[in-house]
Amino acid sequence: MSWIKIINVNDATGRLRKLYDQIKSPDGHIDNILKVHSLRPATLLGHLSLYKAAIHSKPNALSPRERELVGVCVSLLNKCEYCVKHHTAGLARHIGNEALAQKLVTASVSENDDDVLTGREKALCFYARKLTQTPGAIIEQDVKNLSKVGFDDGAVLDVNQIVAYFAYANRTVLGLGVTTDGEPLGQHPDEEREDFQHG
Repeated sequence: MSWIKIINVNDATGRLRKLYDQIKSPDGHIDNILKVHSLRPATLLGHLSLYKAAIHSKPNALSPRERELVGVCVSLLNKCEYCVKHHTAGLARHIGNEALAQKLVTASVSENDDDVLTGREKALCFYARKLTQTPGAIIEQDVKNLSKVGFDDGAVLDVNQIVAYFAYANRTVLGLGVTTDGEPLGQHPDEEREDFQHG
């Protein structure tokens, strides 16, 4: 599950127990990427807050399909199998087609002009690839290229924060050896609700 100690739900007390109660799915499940913070509940809350705000809150100019696609693109580039599995499953759930989800995932990291991605998705993935692989090379024109396909400044911020969140999440997972062992894939909080409960 991870290379460091994890406090499971039944053993949690105090602040950690309250957080676990807020995020567990109806069947009592909590993702390993969240449980790996159990020794430091403050970082668990920080992780949850950033995740919910960047990906599962309104307003957000990106569709659920686009958000998952950007997350998988970044995670593939960072070789984070955990996040690739979870967010490919999330993408498949949003579009209702596992085969198409796999094609989109493959296309997200390709520099070839692939017809499976929309023009908007190509622009998103280009920005996500560049910010992930060569962040110091990002220039103002990269943001202008997003505006050419319909992104206003708020939308650009949304894209930027999703890419930045996945850089953080991938390094949390990879640096601590977090696995998907025993996890249902692709669960996330409901953006219509204020809480963190996954399902």
